[in-house]
Amino acid sequence: MSATVITDLATELTVPEDGTLSRVLYRDDRLRVVGFAFAAGQELTEHTSALPVVIQVVQGRLDLVLGEEKIEATPRSWIRLPARLPHSVYATEPSVMLLTMLPAPEPSGSEAPSAA
Repeated sequence: MSATVITDLATELTVPEDGTLSRVLYRDDRLRVVGFAFAAGQELTEHTSALPVVIQVVQGRLDLVLGEEKIEATPRSWIRLPARLPHSVYATEPSVMLLTMLPAPEPSGSEAPSAA
């Protein structure tokens, strides 16, 4: 098995002049990583995911609505969303984000312990 390496996300995810670019960067039978590049003012309207996801901001600023909570996400942000949580994304400036779709939790509901 070989490593998957992206040396510069900016070249993979060029922010468009107007609109939103999305590209699958990695996919296997358990994990999927999608890169998004947003022009300022672009958005993903409220939706849900059947799987838990992690959002990481690479550049820019995003206003997120996560259920009833509103937050500003920046390049230092890391957000995990449970499956089926309504959420939306709005780019307040040109932005790049990674969305990692995680495997569905085991039916027993057991999860790894959280980091301290």
